[in-house]
Amino acid sequence: MEETQFLNSPPKKMSGFKKFMGWLLVILLLVGGIMFWWKYFYVFGEGVKSGELNYVVKKGNIFKTYEGKLIQSGLRSKAVGSVQSYEFEFSVADDSLANVLMNSSGNYFDLHYKEYKGTIPWRGYSVFVVDRIVGSKPIER
Repeated sequence: MEETQFLNSPPKKMSGFKKFMGWLLVILLLVGGIMFWWKYFYVFGEGVKSGELNYVVKKGNIFKTYEGKLIQSGLRSKAVGSVQSYEFEFSVADDSLANVLMNSSGNYFDLHYKEYKGTIPWRGYSVFVVDRIVGSKPIER
């Protein structure tokens, strides 16, 4: 008899506080997910940098990523009284693109990059990620 009363009883209502906390948790997770995407996956800027490819190396302790440096033409001064060349430090996410760049070090390249607001360990150390080669030519010496 008690068993049939239990089965026929109306479902218990959730208290207002529990409902509020549930919605608050959903909203916080949604806002946190959007903020994470904005920081690490939203492309903040795109462009092309040109210059002599200094190097591309594969390095890292846990995540091996490709990092490179492009020396742009022109001179600038970081400190008063000193002269230094423009350097563009970047990461490369694509293995085949990194191999092409590693085998052509010292050539003049036009590299297309995407700029992110933050770095992810498996994407590289730089917020600038090169995604394709726009043009290249050997440097005549």
